[in-house]
Amino acid sequence: MALADLGCAILAVTAALQLRFDGHFTRVYAALSLVLPLLWVLTLWLAGGYDARFIGIGSDEFRRVLSAGVSLTAGLAILSYLVNTELSRGYLVIAMPGVTALTMAARYALRKRLHRQRDAGRCVSSVVAVGHEGAVAGLITELRRDKYHGLRVVAACVARSGSREVVGVPVIGGLGDVGTAVRRCGADTVAVVSCPEIDGLTLRSLAWELEKTGTDLCVAPALLDVAGPRTTVRPIAGLTLLHVDHPQLSGLRQVVKGLFDRCAAGTALVLLSPLILTLAIVIRLSDKGPAFFTQTRVGKDGQVFKIYKFRTMVVGAERLRGQVAGGNDLDGVLFKLRRDPRVTALGARLRRWSVDELPQLLNVFRGDMSLVGPRPALPDEAARYADHVRRRLVVKPGLTGLWQVNGRSDLSWDESVRLDLRYVENWSFALDLQILWKTFAAIFRGSGAY
Repeated sequence: MALADLGCAILAVTAALQLRFDGHFTRVYAALSLVLPLLWVLTLWLAGGYDARFIGIGSDEFRRVLSAGVSLTAGLAILSYLVNTELSRGYLVIAMPGVTALTMAARYALRKRLHRQRDAGRCVSSVVAVGHEGAVAGLITELRRDKYHGLRVVAACVARSGSREVVGVPVIGGLGDVGTAVRRCGADTVAVVSCPEIDGLTLRSLAWELEKTGTDLCVAPALLDVAGPRTTVRPIAGLTLLHVDHPQLSGLRQVVKGLFDRCAAGTALVLLSPLILTLAIVIRLSDKGPAFFTQTRVGKDGQVFKIYKFRTMVVGAERLRGQVAGGNDLDGVLFKLRRDPRVTALGARLRRWSVDELPQLLNVFRGDMSLVGPRPALPDEAARYADHVRRRLVVKPGLTGLWQVNGRSDLSWDESVRLDLRYVENWSFALDLQILWKTFAAIFRGSGAY
């Protein structure tokens, strides 16, 4: 990674010299161009750009690259002022944004390479999961589905359980046997999930024990599953307290989100109108049925609206639901069949690439939906929501969401609820952009689409 960053810096300064000076530059810029790549790698290191905890996962890695770019640009400007040497603005405008953009592109390529290696079982950390059996099982299932995290659970220490294994992972004792499990399995990480039996003293003792072997310790308190980004540490009267901010469900940020949704949806409708018209004609000609399908869904605050989709099933599919209701492949209140006999051949292809969802851009433009949000619910599903699940309805449903980029229809009901609630509680404009970016990758993979 450091070599890639160095190469990006060399490319950027070479381009800056050529474009700004056309090959005719002074010794000052020659020296600066030789030193700048080394300064870039050093600045990235100081900004935490080589911290293994953030490499390959999440947006923190890219945020640190941006921070390094801003810091080095400011540093060069200050240095130029102090030594009374006026650097060419054109040189800096080409070199610094260039090196930042090239580095981010290289980091993205390296990230995808790392993910492919982790999918093949390489470059992963061995983990001992600690906690109650249900929470441990949830962690194992999630890490198996999202292998790009680079964590593989090889053993479990479960509280008050006589089971020999949890979803295929061997159980090696209880909460007091974590050190033994680490030594026996050669694990390099211990993940503690929510467990009331593990108090502060127990966790401190575990940390001291793991410190001797250099084993990493990760803790997932129950609170952070929903309100993680909204928590800050506040030391009060010798205690370390977590302060939880209220989610931003109204105000200026929601107004900006609504404006962005409508502008983006309107632009997409104009640009995609030839494709939408073509697909409508093809569907119409395929079996002489209607091209579009409308259905009642539940939106924000329980308000119902008509959702628009391309028709992917035979005409009258709703009347035939009773004939296939017994074959539901999902748990909870959702109904879904991996091989639904009502889906047409053309409809299966549209669902494979999520093209059938394109008409929902009209719902977003009208304000019924958002580009990003919880899964839009049917009225009979919403009527069976538990009290905590109804929290999904305090925001507009989305064309995509965390459920779309984390498995789509392959998710269990509990997992779908957990992701939707996480989105509602931790919404931000940056998170929306991140989900939109990941949606394209999820559509390309086509997993969970049926």
